[in-house]
Amino acid sequence: MAEEATSKNRALAHGGLATLGRLAVSIFVPLVTFVVLWGGFIFLKESKAPPALIAIIAIVWGVGGVALLFWVADWTVNRFPPAIAKRLQPFVFVGPALIILAWYLFLPTLRSLYLSFFDAQSRNFVGLANFVYAFTDPKMLESFVNNLLWIILGTGGSVGMGLLIALLADRSRAEKAFKSIIFTPMAISFVGAGVIWRFVYAYKPVGESQIGLLNALLTLFGAEPQAWITLRPWNNIFLIAILVWLQTGYAMVIISAALKGVPSSIIEAGRIDGAGELRVIGSIIIPYIFTTLVTVSTTIIIISLKIFDIVYTMTGGQYGTEVIASMQYKQMFNYYDFGKGSAIAIVLVLAVTPVMWYNLRQFSKQEGF
Repeated sequence: MAEEATSKNRALAHGGLATLGRLAVSIFVPLVTFVVLWGGFIFLKESKAPPALIAIIAIVWGVGGVALLFWVADWTVNRFPPAIAKRLQPFVFVGPALIILAWYLFLPTLRSLYLSFFDAQSRNFVGLANFVYAFTDPKMLESFVNNLLWIILGTGGSVGMGLLIALLADRSRAEKAFKSIIFTPMAISFVGAGVIWRFVYAYKPVGESQIGLLNALLTLFGAEPQAWITLRPWNNIFLIAILVWLQTGYAMVIISAALKGVPSSIIEAGRIDGAGELRVIGSIIIPYIFTTLVTVSTTIIIISLKIFDIVYTMTGGQYGTEVIASMQYKQMFNYYDFGKGSAIAIVLVLAVTPVMWYNLRQFSKQEGF
């Protein structure tokens, strides 16, 4: 009996040492891998080799390094007991994304919150003075009103046009062609769209050749050209039209996918009961895809709240077109007032957060997570 107990204790001790050894190796190997990859990054950063060669090595090193990190992380997790490994496995894939999100989003947000309580040079504590400015300055109030316009007209226009086109395209034989054309603007960046529409809205004085599409059409029919982007308050609507042009394709694709999930039997039953086309759309189709409409709307609302590129490219915030993001940019990088800029950034984060939370909640209800 004593010998059996001794052998069991030895086996347990050996197993414990083996587990500790596996854990030590599991920690050591990823650390070594990370150090090697980081050393490669520093080498490339300080290298004086030809730029083309550095670019090629960086691509190979970056892609290979990410693959190696995932492989090593997976190998590390599999060193643990099966029950623990099963719980840790998802974090092999989610973990890097969470780390990047924390490093580039969460920590900068905390730093911005800290700086928002200090003066322009981040030296003297000023309390809530920067937030008072954010909610009382006339230019800031103008930006709030403009952002509200972007939310209402931009979101409503994008979702409304997306729904209309989805309904019409789904009944057309050339559905794929029409959807491809409408979706094409999604491939253009907001800055690129701003540059394109600058030519659409371009203005030259009366008597000169008009290079802008709208003014060329006006002069073709004998009307006088208009300075569209300086024409208050309509210039905000002209800028919002660019967002609608960009986001209609996104809304159309998502809504079209939802429309295909509406049972045809319900629609046929409504028509048999005497419902017209508008009644079928309003009483059957829209309630059935309502969750999708809400999800698309909240996504575009977030884009509208953060809008910056179009305004900066088209007007730079002049002529009454300031938005929250453009005011934050000017305070930070034009006036070098880091206190006010950080406060405005926090206001923007607070405005976006409830919408994001609601959007994620909707995804969760649809088993998106």
